[in-house]
Amino acid sequence: MSLLSAQNLEQYFGGYTIFTGISAEIPHEARIGLVGPNGVGKTTLLRILAGVAEPESGTVTRAHDVQIGYLRQEAVEAFAAREHSVYAEMLTVFAGLITQAAQLQTMEAQMAAGDYSETLLEEYGAVQEAFVTGGGYEYESRIAGVLTGLGFPPDTWQTALSHLSGGQKTRALLAKLLLEAPNLLILDEPTNHLDIAAIQWLEHTLREWTGTVLVVSHDRYFLDTVVDRIWEMSRTGIEVYRGNYSASLIQRSERWERYKLLFDAERARLEAELDFIRRFVNTPTNEIAKGKLKRLSRELFAIKQLGFMAIQGKKWSELGVNADRPMTVDEAAAAIKGLTPPREPPPALTLRLKPTARGGDLVLRTYGLTVGYPARRLFATDDIILNRGECAALIGPNGAGKTTFLRTALGQLEPLVGSVQLGASLRVGYFAQAHEGLDPAHSVLDALIDYRNLLIPEARGHLAAFGFRGEDIYKPVAALSGGERGRLALALLALDGANFLLLDEPTNHLDIGAQEVLQAGLEQFGGTLLLVSHDRYLIDRLATQIWEIRDGKLHVFPGTYKEYVAFGERAARQVKEAGVQAAQAAKAVSAATPKPNTEREARKQAELVAALETQITAAEADLSRCTADLQAAAAAQRHTDLSLLSARYATQQAQLDRLLAEWETLAN
Repeated sequence: MSLLSAQNLEQYFGGYTIFTGISAEIPHEARIGLVGPNGVGKTTLLRILAGVAEPESGTVTRAHDVQIGYLRQEAVEAFAAREHSVYAEMLTVFAGLITQAAQLQTMEAQMAAGDYSETLLEEYGAVQEAFVTGGGYEYESRIAGVLTGLGFPPDTWQTALSHLSGGQKTRALLAKLLLEAPNLLILDEPTNHLDIAAIQWLEHTLREWTGTVLVVSHDRYFLDTVVDRIWEMSRTGIEVYRGNYSASLIQRSERWERYKLLFDAERARLEAELDFIRRFVNTPTNEIAKGKLKRLSRELFAIKQLGFMAIQGKKWSELGVNADRPMTVDEAAAAIKGLTPPREPPPALTLRLKPTARGGDLVLRTYGLTVGYPARRLFATDDIILNRGECAALIGPNGAGKTTFLRTALGQLEPLVGSVQLGASLRVGYFAQAHEGLDPAHSVLDALIDYRNLLIPEARGHLAAFGFRGEDIYKPVAALSGGERGRLALALLALDGANFLLLDEPTNHLDIGAQEVLQAGLEQFGGTLLLVSHDRYLIDRLATQIWEIRDGKLHVFPGTYKEYVAFGERAARQVKEAGVQAAQAAKAVSAATPKPNTEREARKQAELVAALETQITAAEADLSRCTADLQAAAAAQRHTDLSLLSARYATQQAQLDRLLAEWETLAN
């Protein structure tokens, strides 16, 4: 049995149909990537599958043992009215283990006082087994690993949830879901607020995940790395492809071609049936023609109600379609003429970026450059050179200074130290992440006409190539979605004739189809690129060198992104191996070091041991008091107190463990 299945889901918003006829199944241990154009209803579908919303019609069947963890795209309200810290929130996942730890402490105190009754020992054994099986000795390291992996350094763990930004709250919710380990994770754009290091950590975690994952993502590299099947969603159904995103592209192309051939053959058959009916409906053999018209009407009614592919290979009795009366010959002819292919490729967008001039061989060069603001230095760099025809991908964590570097290169900001020199005969085009150059009061059409003083027919044709058709061209910029604003900014950029493009997160908010168009346009671009992006798929296809901002410095890697990743993995392995060798050497030196053998050293060591024993006694007393407080809070169901006490208990237990480890080292 599938973990979850959906049948014939429909959803509306007012009088607008979001989607209809959506059916799908989620098998156990599947890793599914859900893709489709912006606005097709992916988030709405996830909410329905997760049980957060109900469909207008259709059914969702969930296995009795399914545990769903749902990450919404924006989790600003995820921790409303919670004032405790990030770490305390993670501890709530392990409230049962923390209670068991407190029970064990209490029973250990009873045994230390001389109570070794059979009942106590049996209870202690049962609780101890449950504690160990449930991960009682690992949960603190699990919390630390997940928080660190998702970009929460230790100095942020005690930050109150109410003080987190929207993006941080989304990451905190994702961390909690991963710690809860449900057997079905439903994730809506989980990489939106992650830098590349955190995305790579999440990819590794999901590859090792023992449950099932359904994820919506515009990150094609992420989909290639994590998923083993693709759901491509349209307003009328879901196409399923085996393999990752790149594999789905090949299958999609083959399937569209197959559908077209099947559609053409079936339409030809229907037209032949209609031709027979026309020729014989008014002849003595008209009963045969009328019977054929009745069957043809049923087929056309079924296609209209269920879609072309849904009726293939099905008998009329299996379709459940009502046809009150046969069509007339003219109605049947109109219905056949109005048939459309079942899965047409989306309307083609085109991006043609043609430099109007060749430009010199040297495009950009720096001299002793330090980038930042008077009150804040961001990074320095060795002297770097970017030549004509190259693509440098500038990567690094959020806030490292990537956009600041672009603005410095453009002359919008002064360097703190050094200089940036641009080459001769350059025509520079700049794609800003925030699209601040767009006037929100303008319509889409006005924005284009004002930018290059185009004639209206010329402007309409240019906008159509970027997906703005019909009434869309009159929408005000202020009302555009993030993806639409990105497409408009690209439409303006295509008019520049630039031979040096500086692109700041050009794929942000673009759906996968638009990302593919942008990628194709940039691959055919004959100029030079300086690209800031979290889109590793795009970087992998374009970059000839990687500029990484790390630890306050820009490091240049002369190669592709795949080569850069492979180099990093080799370096990490070498560091790990060197660490193991160093640890082994230190252990050997420690074993060869003689123990203190003078009376003075022995007396000093005894004093240290005694001092540690005093601290251990005090720490055990603190832990015992905390245990009692935990039990009282658990009994009274004071959940907020339980979370705070859990954090205190974890801190005190860690302190006691450290003291015991030091005592054991000295005592031996």
